[in-house]
Amino acid sequence: MKTLTPQQKSALKAKAHSLKPVVLLGDKGLTEPVMTEIELALETHELIKIKIPGQDREIKENWIEQICEKSKSQLVQHLGHIVTLYRAVEKKIEKKAERKTEKKSEKKSEKK
Repeated sequence: MKTLTPQQKSALKAKAHSLKPVVLLGDKGLTEPVMTEIELALETHELIKIKIPGQDREIKENWIEQICEKSKSQLVQHLGHIVTLYRAVEKKIEKKAERKTEKKSEKKSEKK
């Protein structure tokens, strides 16, 4: 997984500005059902916000690291209780690659 460049992070922050948190961590913290919801949200949206309740700063940092590691996502921003994460959806990348190869093969067949 490539790390995000500062330009990419800036663009993602701008894109995420209007988003609302889609996952809220509760009193039990980072549980398997919460991780499942994060995974589903990332598959659907690529860019998500998570709200982490007022816990100790070290606990929050640990949870953020665990979330990024388990979900294979990248931290875009951490502001107060809100964390913004990004993970490119592989299916979209594959579809784009398929379209490019289809277009190339169409062009070649048209030339013949």
